[in-house]
Amino acid sequence: MRYKVRVPDLLWYRTNVLCMEACPVHTDSGRYVQLIGQGEDKEAYLVARSSNPFASVCGRICAAPCEDACRRGKIDEPITIRALKRFVTEKYGVESNLAHTQEQLTEGKKIPQGSLWPLHVSSVIKKGKDKKGEKVAVIGGGPSGLACAHDLALRGYEVTIFEASNTLGGMLRTAIPEYRLPKDILRREAEFVLSLGAKIEFNKPLTENFGLNQLAKMGFKAVYISVGAQQSRKLKIEGTELEGVYNAIDYLLNINQGYKMDLGRKTVVIGGGLVALDSARTALREVLAFLSDSEEAKLAIDISADAGVMLTAIDVARTALRTGTLKVDVASLESFKEMPATQTTQGKEEFEESVKEGITYHPSRGPKRIIGDEGKVRAVEFLKVKRVFDEQGRFNPELEPHTEEIIEADSVILAIGQAPDLSFIKPEDNVQLTAQGTIKVDPLTLATTREGVYSGGDAAFGPRILIEGAANGKLAARSIDDYLSKKKSSERTCSVSIEVLSPHDYQKPEEYEIKERKTPSKISLENRVAVNEVELPFGEEEARTQAQRCLVCHINTIYNTELCILCGACVDHCPNNCLKLVPYSEMDLEQKEIIERRTKNKKKETLTAMIKDEITCIRCGLCATVCPTAAMTMERFSFREM
Repeated sequence: MRYKVRVPDLLWYRTNVLCMEACPVHTDSGRYVQLIGQGEDKEAYLVARSSNPFASVCGRICAAPCEDACRRGKIDEPITIRALKRFVTEKYGVESNLAHTQEQLTEGKKIPQGSLWPLHVSSVIKKGKDKKGEKVAVIGGGPSGLACAHDLALRGYEVTIFEASNTLGGMLRTAIPEYRLPKDILRREAEFVLSLGAKIEFNKPLTENFGLNQLAKMGFKAVYISVGAQQSRKLKIEGTELEGVYNAIDYLLNINQGYKMDLGRKTVVIGGGLVALDSARTALREVLAFLSDSEEAKLAIDISADAGVMLTAIDVARTALRTGTLKVDVASLESFKEMPATQTTQGKEEFEESVKEGITYHPSRGPKRIIGDEGKVRAVEFLKVKRVFDEQGRFNPELEPHTEEIIEADSVILAIGQAPDLSFIKPEDNVQLTAQGTIKVDPLTLATTREGVYSGGDAAFGPRILIEGAANGKLAARSIDDYLSKKKSSERTCSVSIEVLSPHDYQKPEEYEIKERKTPSKISLENRVAVNEVELPFGEEEARTQAQRCLVCHINTIYNTELCILCGACVDHCPNNCLKLVPYSEMDLEQKEIIERRTKNKKKETLTAMIKDEITCIRCGLCATVCPTAAMTMERFSFREM
């Protein structure tokens, strides 16, 4: 038998902290999870917030790529990292003083300056005191623009955000439903960026008459374009002009601005991404509310009262949902396995909740036409999808003829994707676009083809998750700083510290290796109406238990060949059989030259190697505990982004 082996170096030890490596802003997720497990919540919050200006928002709606990468997920199920972040932001983040603030205002008490700032502010403010003077324009007040403004302000630049609307937050504000992200929390996150000194110009979009050249004349030395992708893609089929057909972005924007929309009793959502899920779950709440206010609901309540039965308007609406007289259907080109919404751990949980709420899914269905009567939507005709992607893996759906299926509808919501509106860019701006209609950038610096102009988020890469947009903003801030300071663009670096742990003191929590993943509790289906937040935060005991499931990838078993006597005690006691002593001749080494140098004057046929399966190691520490010569040690590697 041959074993494929790699000799670890410092880079490997860093990238082996899979959650941190998967996070676009490289939050040390594992570290704050471990701190929560130890009851050190304040320190955990500071770790969670240190690299992420939207910690409180991400605690609720992050797609959580860290969870998808989590090594525990390769053994059973990943750690509930996102929910644990919310656990500490509830205590120390921007939402931690919302209730306190309201109480003070109600009682008419004077609020001391700075008392509304969350825990991290005092240390952050000190970093931002070194003023540089250069003016930088950030175009768009969404997550990417705010993240850029946040980091530029900390670096001492005079930052002005030019926002097309009258609110900050971008798609987080206009498209994420209140039941997933309370607007007060988003508002507080945005206000903190302004508290660092960033200025805001509302209702000030870039246009053909107010563009990059005008910004240069106003003294802005650098520009970051993060206008998002708020333009809905068009569906080219018959019937899209009918009354009752809405684009998802426009629909969610209207709902988030407080407008009521009569969708009727039956809504069909076309799309397979998270925007489709948000649209469907929002539509369900709207039609439930509509039916609850209807005359027949009031009549049913009167009849039930006469019969001595307690019945509410929401009971009537839920009954209509169960009997099919009220319905929300989602049709997607993709199968359940292919749906973009189900490609992440977080997306799968959102999908499962939507099914519980009563939404019906029709996978592998492509719209053929929208059927109308007297100018209004009556149904949608679908065909079965033979395949979504061609042999080259390109998106190229193929529909099966003669497989027509009709779903009745009073309204249709189209959630088939978004694109940025870059009509303000003129040929003389020297900013090139891609074939996909996004801004062309250098992926390492986010520089566009015009000097001093950078772009990121959806405007440069198309629709992407919140934390990726924030990561772009932070990278742009660093690149702009390098550009204005006339420094060479620096690659990502980090420092490392190593702590040797005593095997006698090193302990993992009891039964940590068999504890099951638990997600936060949800409010009852009956209460899922209007803007009620569906997910509840973890309680103390739940948070500790879930955090203690962490396999602590920061801690590594280090093997000292000079002290080893080949007794095999570590191998015999390993509960997951992840350690092996094997002959040198049975190894396929990735870095053979390293071993050749170390074993230059030794006979290869007499050599033995200790190898370890990193995936299955659960950091129990038994190997270090039983080693009679201390040849095996447990060492904690701590990394700090520079």
